[in-house]
Amino acid sequence: MFNKFLRENKIATGILTVLRLYLGYAWLTAGLHKLTGGFDATGFLKGAVVNPVKGPDGAVVFGWYVDFLKHFAIPNAGIFNTLIPVGEFLVGLGLILGCLTTAAMFFGLVMNFAYMFAGTISTNPMDILLGVFIVAAGLNAGRIGLDRWVIPFIRKMDIKGNNTDPTIKHTA
Repeated sequence: MFNKFLRENKIATGILTVLRLYLGYAWLTAGLHKLTGGFDATGFLKGAVVNPVKGPDGAVVFGWYVDFLKHFAIPNAGIFNTLIPVGEFLVGLGLILGCLTTAAMFFGLVMNFAYMFAGTISTNPMDILLGVFIVAAGLNAGRIGLDRWVIPFIRKMDIKGNNTDPTIKHTA
C-alpha cells in the first residue's frame, strides 16, 4: 500500500520532488567543491585502512572492504580522485533535473554505502533513508522533472537505438 502511494500518488510526487531537490543540492555542491577545490582521496583511503570500522568486540567488520581499499583503491587513487567528485556532481545534477532519477539515486546510494563501509557516518544514514524512498518510488520521483519525457523516450528504443513504437512508421 505504501509502495503504491510512493509510485502513483500526486502528493507523493510533490514530496519526492522536495526530497530529490534537497539530496540533489547536497550531492551537487559536494561534487562541485571537490571538482574546484583540488580533491585528493588518498589520505581518506589510507585513513580508512589504518582505522577500519570495528564491531563491539574490536574485530574489523568489513575486512573485504579494507582489502579492496588497500589493494585496489589506494594504488588507483588517481581514478578515484576523478570518479568521486564527478560522480557526486552527476548524481546531484540528475536528482535536481529529475533526469534518470532512479539511476542517479542508485549510484548515490552506492557512494553513501561506500563512505559508511570506510567508517564515515556524517549525513549518510539519513541520505540513504531518503534515497531508498526515491528509488522505491521509481518514475514518480522524477515525474516533476525531465524523467516525464526521458523515460518514455528510452522505453520506446531498442538496444540499437531504433524506435520500437508501433504507432510510428519507419521510413527507409
